[in-house]
Amino acid sequence: MSVLEVKNLKKSFGSLEVLKDIDFSLEKGETIAIIGSSGSGKTTLLRCLNFLERPNGGRLLVDGKVIFDADDPRTQKENEIRKKRLHFGLVFQSFNLFPQYTVLQNVRLASELLARERGDYRRNKRKILAQIDVEARKNLEQMGLTDKIDYYPHQLSGGQQQRVAIARALAMQPDILCFDEPTSALDPELTGEVLKVIKGLAEKRTTMVIVTHEMAFARDVADRVIFMDGGVIVEQGDPEQVLGNPKEERTKQFLARYYEQ
Repeated sequence: MSVLEVKNLKKSFGSLEVLKDIDFSLEKGETIAIIGSSGSGKTTLLRCLNFLERPNGGRLLVDGKVIFDADDPRTQKENEIRKKRLHFGLVFQSFNLFPQYTVLQNVRLASELLARERGDYRRNKRKILAQIDVEARKNLEQMGLTDKIDYYPHQLSGGQQQRVAIARALAMQPDILCFDEPTSALDPELTGEVLKVIKGLAEKRTTMVIVTHEMAFARDVADRVIFMDGGVIVEQGDPEQVLGNPKEERTKQFLARYYEQ
């Protein structure tokens, strides 16, 4: 059974169709890289998966259970949508850290807010917060940031801030970790450190969807590559096939332009 199944997903903004019948599945431990030109619908797809945008059509299933059906209002209630977001962690292009909080506080914050909704929070507050602290520190250690836990975002490099953002996403223990062009806001010399972290997650079989413009990275890390254009999936398959020997003319054109840069 697939961890994630996306079926006929659609998204429009007014008369503009941004996603048109998107279909794909994601297996547990698999990494999918999504490539394509700006405006092809890649980021909108991630935002729909995380319910930052509400799809206009189609269904989303996690572990075989329907979590969203555009034709079923019961799956679209706001309190239900909040719970369903927990299936997905999202790492943004521009970090989105809270400047007034330390690194450790940034990683702990979402877990602490969620814990307050637990029925046993008041009774077990100290134990719950201690466990959140342990998990936050463990995730920061995994990111190589143990010595930065008391720093504020402005005291960190861009690469370090992005690693904090990854630790924050991991802290929620999502089923699927999503990245939206995680290196696009970084200087070239900082890109490598973030890609190394993501590659390490892939080697640990973290289930991931990565929107990226780094073709060599996609070839090296992804189990499968999806090429999007004009709101549709033009081609998907093994990285060597899609990136090295694409079948579709539109994929060939995109890659030719990319390698000319």
